Amino acid sequence: MSLYGFRTVIAFTQVLAGCLLAGAALAESLPRPAAFAPCATCHVTQSGQKSTIGPNLFGISQRSSGVLAEFNYSPAMKSAGIEWNPKNLEAFIASPREQVPGTKMPFPGVKDAAKLKEIVDYLSSLQ
Repeated sequence: MSLYGFRTVIAFTQVLAGCLLAGAALAESLPRPAAFAPCATCHVTQSGQKSTIGPNLFGISQRSSGVLAEFNYSPAMKSAGIEWNPKNLEAFIASPREQVPGTKMPFPGVKDAAKLKEIVDYLSSLQ
């Protein structure tokens, strides 16, 4: 490969990496719906943020229940074996203690279907 060709490949790679990083930053900076406000009291949602009272929810739709290494989950959540997809997120957020008896999460749940959908859509976008 000529020096010109090598420089072109390097420049293209740098542009591609910049686009990927910009896309990741965009995904992290989506606006939170107002319905998420009660959740934000305990949960952070950006990649790399340290979990607080509740686990970091960034990438939740790509993992199982109770597996984030840095968070101390309840035994009930560790053994729940839930794959966090939109359907399971919706069921859990609607009624956490019914879906995972013994969870440490004190939240009573979201009963309003529109708010529940906003929260699930928001969480699903955090990748």
